[in-house]
Amino acid sequence: MAELVRAPAALSVIGDSLAGLAAARASTPTPLRARHALLPVASACLYLGGMALNDYADQFVDATERPERPIPSGRVTPRGALAVGTALTAGGVAAAGLAGGWRALGVAVPLAACVWTYDLAAKDHPSGPFVMAACRGLDVLLGATPGRLRPALPAAAGLAAHTLGVTVLSRGEVHGTTTPVAAGVAAGTVAGAVVAAATAPSARWTTVAAAGAYAAACLPAQVRAAARPTAANARSATRSGIQAMVPLQATWAARSGSLGTTALLAGVAAVGYGLRLLGRARGRAGVSIT
Repeated sequence: MAELVRAPAALSVIGDSLAGLAAARASTPTPLRARHALLPVASACLYLGGMALNDYADQFVDATERPERPIPSGRVTPRGALAVGTALTAGGVAAAGLAGGWRALGVAVPLAACVWTYDLAAKDHPSGPFVMAACRGLDVLLGATPGRLRPALPAAAGLAAHTLGVTVLSRGEVHGTTTPVAAGVAAGTVAGAVVAAATAPSARWTTVAAAGAYAAACLPAQVRAAARPTAANARSATRSGIQAMVPLQATWAARSGSLGTTALLAGVAAVGYGLRLLGRARGRAGVSIT
């Protein structure tokens, strides 16, 4: 089941709610409660549930294009994948409700709806990248529900814009992307890093360092995909874009002046790097969002 939901990929999503919470608390100091720790748990459950639903929806395509995946290989049944996706979605919404009551549910329910819409209907539609971007933006706002949502809107927009680019690139993982697409995504990465760093009201050096780490994590692969828009380079750029989520979350946390959250996310990035090294040693490829 860990392979079905791409369990290590959850590290790329828990920082969404942390960045949203940091933004909300920077504007209006909000007392932290033990139950607020469930917000990243809710994010992770919804994300992992989406991964299971992704494989359920793609079972026939994967039988031809990715036969090594859990369902076409026979390691997981389609019904089992659907059950896992449903259970994790329900668990994520429940965790959000326990963390923030009706206010958090008001964000978690639309977020869950976007996840299901993307996996079951919008993925191959032109609206797909925008639906996926909405998932990330709502996930950031979920973290801000203990306080005011408005201060978290810039962070939500930054993560959503990055997700839009990564999702567009992911559509070229099998047959290749195009130079204009990859170059546009690379330009978006530069713009996102500059905007986050240049508009930081406090802890500027930390924000600049995190923004630099974000650009370094994904820009080289995007530039290679623009130079040679092959399927292999599109897959590499997609993986790098997913891995860059954590430093981007750290950038927005630093921009809010939350050095503790920034340090925590730096640790998450280090753990993710270690897991990737371990995966390579075992001969496993990186994760995909398609």
